[in-house]
Amino acid sequence: MKEKKLTSDEIKKLREEYLLPSTMTYFSKPVNIVRGVMQHVYDDAGKKYLDAFGAVVTISVGHCHPDIVPKVVEQIKTLQHMTTLYFHPTIAIYAEKLASVMPGKLKVSFFTNSGCEANELSAMLAKNFTKNQEFIALRHSFHGRTLMAMSLTGQSAWRHSLPYVFGVSHAPAGYCYRCPYRLTYPSCDLVCARQVEEIIKYSTSGKIAGFIAEPIQGFGGVICPPREYFKIIYEIVRRYGGICISDEVQTGFGRTGDKMWGIEQWECIPDVIAMAKGIGNGVPLGAVTTTREIAESMRGKVHFNTYGGNPVSMTQGLGVLEVIEKYHYAHNAKVMGDKLIEGLEELQEKHLLIGEVRGKGLMLGVELVKDRKTKEPAPQETLRLMDICKDMGLLVGKGAMAGNVIRVKPPLCIDSGDVDFILGTLDKALTMLAKGH
Repeated sequence: MKEKKLTSDEIKKLREEYLLPSTMTYFSKPVNIVRGVMQHVYDDAGKKYLDAFGAVVTISVGHCHPDIVPKVVEQIKTLQHMTTLYFHPTIAIYAEKLASVMPGKLKVSFFTNSGCEANELSAMLAKNFTKNQEFIALRHSFHGRTLMAMSLTGQSAWRHSLPYVFGVSHAPAGYCYRCPYRLTYPSCDLVCARQVEEIIKYSTSGKIAGFIAEPIQGFGGVICPPREYFKIIYEIVRRYGGICISDEVQTGFGRTGDKMWGIEQWECIPDVIAMAKGIGNGVPLGAVTTTREIAESMRGKVHFNTYGGNPVSMTQGLGVLEVIEKYHYAHNAKVMGDKLIEGLEELQEKHLLIGEVRGKGLMLGVELVKDRKTKEPAPQETLRLMDICKDMGLLVGKGAMAGNVIRVKPPLCIDSGDVDFILGTLDKALTMLAKGH
């Protein structure tokens, strides 16, 4: 029997009746996506869009990548599920491959289904290893939707369903454009980073389990700190007994350009890397990788994930790493990202609505403001810009506490023509906004 095709209105009605009312959508009129091919997606009317948001920074190497899909289809036909209680080869092969692209001594992994789970396990590792309980996280951060992850998250919009997990203190993010101390880099002497020591001394027991941060904050609005920021914090955290966790759910797998991991851009080596999204290029997959010493803190403790490390996800994850290397996608992210940043900065000179352009590689943000002097956020203009871009065939995202940062994070396979299309579309949309459209 032929499958019935639902209209957008029919889907909307079913969602409203059968899904939690917290289920979010983008755009004043949500788009019904039915097919994806590398950096492009198509709606139910056949309209083509450049997905410059990578399905919320999840499609790392391209929708339905032709090198990966056949391997996954074959795996599904052969063995769809088997837990880690039994042996299957792909999880071991993939864990070895993942270890080969890790910085420092990170080599031992555990596989999950999401970034929330990865961050939860990272916190558990920190507590078990250090025997301490308290954590430092950053304002503007986002670490997931479970209770521990919401406790670590530094944005009120993403924190609800009290009570939280206790023992989390939040330090200032390296948000130079909106410095909470009203100072200017570099004469500020990185007071935001040095504040971590004051928080440990006055807001904790003086001994912490760990520090967790996204190298570039994603939902927080693509906040990209100064080059010394993480080095200063890592030294402080380790001096007070904690370990350093890098939340690479969005920044991992080459997205920031040339480096596999975002934290490497700051020349730091963390003790734990938590990852998801780009690791699976669209399948539910997350992971935690740490050192042998820290991993040993879990010996003798029961920890199990029903779907973690299943053959299908492992095949997809292995395929993602292979194509990143084969097609030099991390380097492409650097080259295309540099071109995008240059073009966005030119748009900034032309359009007063742009307050700042920031990011690295293909993890970029454009902060929109009503007035450059007051830096008043422009959230409504951001929503309108997204709608205009969508109508012209470009999908972009948004972020920041005020919802006023356009997020540009396309698949790493984009080319120079795609960059020109992104810039040209944003230019036209900004011009339309300036004219009141």
